[in-house]
Amino acid sequence: MKPLIAELQWRGLIQDIMPGTKEQLEKEITTGYIGFDPTADSLHIGSLVQIILLVHLQKAGHKPIALVGGATGMVGDPSGKSEERNLLSEDVLTKNVAGVKAQLEKFLDFDKGKANAAEMANNYDWFKEISFLDFIRDTGKHITVNYMMAKDSVKKRLEGEAGMSFTEFTYQLVQGYDFYWLYNNKNCKLQMGGSDQWGNIVTGTELIRRKCGGEAFAFTSPLIKKADGGKFGKTEQGNIWLDAEKTTPYQFYQFWLNANDTDAESWIKIFTFLDEETVNGLIAEQKKDASKRVLQKTLAKEVTIFVHGEAEYNKAIETTEKLFANQNAPAESLSTEDLEGMDGIVKVDFAKAKIDAGIDVVSFLAETNIFPSKGEARKMVQGGGVSINRKKVESAELKVDSSLLLHGKYILAQKGKKNYFLVSVV
Repeated sequence: MKPLIAELQWRGLIQDIMPGTKEQLEKEITTGYIGFDPTADSLHIGSLVQIILLVHLQKAGHKPIALVGGATGMVGDPSGKSEERNLLSEDVLTKNVAGVKAQLEKFLDFDKGKANAAEMANNYDWFKEISFLDFIRDTGKHITVNYMMAKDSVKKRLEGEAGMSFTEFTYQLVQGYDFYWLYNNKNCKLQMGGSDQWGNIVTGTELIRRKCGGEAFAFTSPLIKKADGGKFGKTEQGNIWLDAEKTTPYQFYQFWLNANDTDAESWIKIFTFLDEETVNGLIAEQKKDASKRVLQKTLAKEVTIFVHGEAEYNKAIETTEKLFANQNAPAESLSTEDLEGMDGIVKVDFAKAKIDAGIDVVSFLAETNIFPSKGEARKMVQGGGVSINRKKVESAELKVDSSLLLHGKYILAQKGKKNYFLVSVV
């Protein structure tokens, strides 16, 4: 097995690294942490890289701490943001922290019998005891305003029209204090994060050096981008969440399956734990015959099992086969069991009275929330991007009525190539 840093480097998971970090990790079991921002009650796949870093850290014999920012979530991190975000209420934050914590506990080994058992932390636990005056006296005096203003995340915001509030300006000091607290109380010598966090992380190592003469280490991973310039983890439906209630395992599986060849080649190194020999073999196989999509299929399988488990992966495969294996077959060939057993596609109820009376397809698509508005529905119909029961809708004048019902109850609507909706008439 490769040493941790070498393993992460071939996977493309290291961007910046502080001198001495590799040597520290090879010298002794090291405690390292990553902070997760509780801006929602679920993480999305943008956070998956950081989760995977903690898993690699633990697999290499080191001790991971997953920090949920119950306190920093109240402030808002300006890194990579062009404007200040809305601050969350304490109730919403508490709910979000609980949701994020429950997700992180699925991926790491918390067995207290092991020397490198994972731990959860919430920075609200130490910040709630510190008064503002104590903080500016005992911590603020160690970091100069010049030092804080030199950080890219601060410079960009100060140059922009919106400026930056004092609340957000203090964020790097608050995050830096997290590292200092974990260093003192948990012997935590390493912080990891996305490359947009480098400035905040370095402030933490500087605070440790200035406040207690200690030495701490850090590395960051690159922010994932799509080869076509699109935002990673974003689809027509919005974020790809780790919570099965927000993004079904079928939708999650489809996201990875639909990666283009360039993305699949880099993502299989980043998002799976397959070894270098296996990955290189898959890349060579893909180059021989890209039509088999071996990289995409393996990537989708590995990541779906990692996040949702094997049973949900099998259901996602089953639904995919029902929807895509024989697309030329009429929708009428799908049984009631096929339609009802499609786990993960969006299911919608619609009033029987409206179908009995007949409703134009544009109103039907808007009222079922398949499209957010009639305007968008009409535009997509006119562009040939909507099918009803596997037949392309040729005209916005189409009447949706009881003659279109499958088994007297269902309509299978399709938006674009991959987005299916099962409408039950009740």
